[in-house]
Amino acid sequence: MFYLSMLFSAILSPFSGFNPMITLIPISILIGIAMLWVFAHTSNQHAIQKVKARLQAHLYEMRLFTDEPVLIWKAQWGLLTSNAKYIGLMLVPALVATIPMILIFAQLECFYGHSPLSVGREAIVTAHMKDGSDGPPPALQAPQGIAIETPPVRAGGGREISWRLRATAPVKGDLELVFPSGHVSKTITAGAGPQYISERRVSSLADQIWYPGESRLSSGPVDWIEINYPSASVHALGIDLHWLIWLLIISMLSALIFKRRFRVSF
Repeated sequence: MFYLSMLFSAILSPFSGFNPMITLIPISILIGIAMLWVFAHTSNQHAIQKVKARLQAHLYEMRLFTDEPVLIWKAQWGLLTSNAKYIGLMLVPALVATIPMILIFAQLECFYGHSPLSVGREAIVTAHMKDGSDGPPPALQAPQGIAIETPPVRAGGGREISWRLRATAPVKGDLELVFPSGHVSKTITAGAGPQYISERRVSSLADQIWYPGESRLSSGPVDWIEINYPSASVHALGIDLHWLIWLLIISMLSALIFKRRFRVSF
């Protein structure tokens, strides 16, 4: 999983500080084309075209036989059953594409979903411990450019420990949680965006699907460490939208444009 993160970080990091649309547009087009390829190789195109023809026929029946209740009822029932068959045929390519899309979207969220800390902005870093404890909290060490403004505060039955930080200069470095038995690190980024950012470093393999930006925490007392980076939006055409909305719009348009080349009907 982490090797995939390294690949996406290497591809996207050279575009840090530029308009996100410079990379989001070609990525969205490629995703749209990839979905067409998956659809062409995993869907039953003959069955889809046949069901679509039946749907159109049932719609025509409802318009033509407005004075025949029995025929209208049959057309409505046929419309419902044909819709169910159509949805079933569409589920196969959708399920095939689900797992790779989840992995890709989680990676793109690291680059487009959050902004680095701007200079002067505060943030909260929280360490969630695997077990509650009344003992002394770990010591937090920050790189140059990050100021620790508060002592540790416990919450959640002692399992969560939080500090308030403030960015004083652009930086990309590591926070260190120092325990008597060792230490745990978490990347922190401040400066201009977009940048490839790890919002949370986790210990669970399942959680790393959603937070892939850093390698998993090794066995130790910490379950996860999180920095509450500000959410980001992508500005284009005078509109600010979440990156996923732009990706869906562009990828769907590209799929519509190229569907004839792939001989796909949906």
